[in-house]
Amino acid sequence: MRSKVSSSSPSQQQLSLVSPPVFAGVCRCFVGVSRCRSDPRGPQWTGYAAVMSSLLLLLLPLFILTPTTALEFRYHRNGEIEKYLRDISTSNPDIAHVYSIGRSVRGQQLWVLVLSLSPRHHSIGIPEFKYVANMHGNEVLGRVLLLQLIDDLVRGHRNKEAWSVQLLNSTRIHILPTMNPDGFDDAGTHCQFSQGRFNHNGVDLNRNFPDAFAGKRQQGQFVEETQEAEVRAVIGWLRSETFVLSANLHGGALVASYPYDNSNGGSEQVGGASVTPDNDVFVHLAKVYSYNHGSMHRGDSCKDGLSFNDGITNGYQWYALKGGMQDYNYVWAQCLEVTLEVSCCKFPPKDQLPALWTENREALLAFIRGQRSCV
Repeated sequence: MRSKVSSSSPSQQQLSLVSPPVFAGVCRCFVGVSRCRSDPRGPQWTGYAAVMSSLLLLLLPLFILTPTTALEFRYHRNGEIEKYLRDISTSNPDIAHVYSIGRSVRGQQLWVLVLSLSPRHHSIGIPEFKYVANMHGNEVLGRVLLLQLIDDLVRGHRNKEAWSVQLLNSTRIHILPTMNPDGFDDAGTHCQFSQGRFNHNGVDLNRNFPDAFAGKRQQGQFVEETQEAEVRAVIGWLRSETFVLSANLHGGALVASYPYDNSNGGSEQVGGASVTPDNDVFVHLAKVYSYNHGSMHRGDSCKDGLSFNDGITNGYQWYALKGGMQDYNYVWAQCLEVTLEVSCCKFPPKDQLPALWTENREALLAFIRGQRSCV
């Protein structure tokens, strides 16, 4: 969303991860090991303890891999997010893998977590899906939602819940919680206008992609001369993976926006909108999110007074935008991307985060399943 600036910094705490249980008082004898000190309670007790010790060793990975408490609802720092993603990957190597697509202007890694039954490589017949959040550093709810989504999917899979098993069996899900970590570090906490929207160079990343309606020469000059580090990283990512469907999470409105965002006044303009050849698919995908959201489909307006039928809009019809990421995804990467404005407030108070997760959870899951419309 559009935003102006003010300064301050969110209060944040250390990320708390679940520690594995410690088993005290277990005899160190193991079955088949003869050099064990005798127990005064007799050989039967020693043998029983040895069997139980072996059984506990077999069960220990289950305690390590299955989280026992939910991820805390708060705004985690960039370093905390990295640690969390790494820990999820290490503890769940069969379904999770973490990698970086590049660095921000300040040199912070742009970390992605993959969740799938084949997390390290593409599998034929399994579509590639991605979620991106925090492209504008002061629009922060998306970071929270994507971390909660990771927690939910991992927990569900470990508990063998059908919804999670089915998603990870049928889709390779890539999650980038923050595309603009530098902006987040500088972000103010005002609901509408605050510092941190831009990257460290003061550039709006959602105006910095090669423009879909520019000529080839202008396109080439644009790429060479003015592309930011974070944008180059995403473009490289799109070239390395064949994504089918994507969503980019923003804040400051409550609507699902779909391409095109721009126009050159050609045949794509229809009734004030700039429509793609896949307009019917985009409308369907936008409605998948809005109608699975707690309130988006009602088209309620935020403080700016704008309301949207069914909670969706064509991007250009809302306002023209040059150099946007969703147009680039569609035109050059053949990936259908929708922009999700997930809260009227760009930086919601911490106590509202659980309710906002509840509002968005089913929509986030339903949108992943929407890749079936694109294959």
